Amino acid sequence: MGGGAQNPQASGNAEDDGTVSATASGGIVYDRSKNGTGAKTGAVTPPADWTPPACWYSPTYSPAEFKKYVEPIWQAESTGPQWDLEQRKRYVDGEPYKNFNLDKAGKGYWWTSFPNKSYPPGWDGCDEPTFWVDEGDPPPADIPEAITPEMLSKLAYAEIRVPGTEVTLAPEGETKVNLPTWAWLDETEFKPVSVTASVPMLDIEATTTAEPVSLKIDPGTKDAETYPASGACPIRNGKIGEPYAKGKSKQDPSCGVKYLRSSGDGSYPLKATVTWKISWTGTGVNEPKGLPDGEFGAEQEVVVGEIQAINR
Repeated sequence: MGGGAQNPQASGNAEDDGTVSATASGGIVYDRSKNGTGAKTGAVTPPADWTPPACWYSPTYSPAEFKKYVEPIWQAESTGPQWDLEQRKRYVDGEPYKNFNLDKAGKGYWWTSFPNKSYPPGWDGCDEPTFWVDEGDPPPADIPEAITPEMLSKLAYAEIRVPGTEVTLAPEGETKVNLPTWAWLDETEFKPVSVTASVPMLDIEATTTAEPVSLKIDPGTKDAETYPASGACPIRNGKIGEPYAKGKSKQDPSCGVKYLRSSGDGSYPLKATVTWKISWTGTGVNEPKGLPDGEFGAEQEVVVGEIQAINR
């Protein structure tokens, strides 16, 4: 990191054991009360060329908090006399700050860097020393990584959790060669989910929302046909696929698969992947703005048997 004091407790991700959690003082607060829940939930996978912010700067300390944080470090003399001297000049002796800006209490905050704890490329690139910003003023123009609502939306994206994608199949258990197998997902689970990320000190926030738009079926073998042929089942009227019911045996399913060969003594790894359309709104952004679609899928084993001939 750079020559200024940094915040070693800064964190890029919220805790996973509560609906609302916060990073160190002055960091980002995540509200996950409208996120997906359950044992099989997981993070959506964005396109390979998209990553959330690698690092950012955010208001972290009041003058008294910063003084309380940094003085014990100097007293421990663990960072070397030259570094301590430079720090004292910068934050105490007026080069450029005087006495931790204690005379500006309630009029601004010390900003410091926060690395993304998933450590994407560039996570250690925010190496500017801790700096002061007066309340109501924008951060310095030469700090492009200063936190913004758009950056919050991307950090909230990484916190989105969506339901598992094990599909219900009919017939249940073992299906048969050349018999259309219906597939659908529980519509009560597949509804929009969202996470809100905010910086209370700046009174800014962003809510990132994920909405299911399609289900793609991969039969796990080339010896199969899908319904529709593309394997992508659109979501219609909030429903993903259509449950099988009596009287539909001669119909083709709107979403499903037909295996053309037995799985023998084994099974086929059918994979069901839901595509989630992701957008955000937030401070200064009232209409949804798009973020890259995300995907989340899971495999399940399907046993396919031969149709037994009936001997008369």
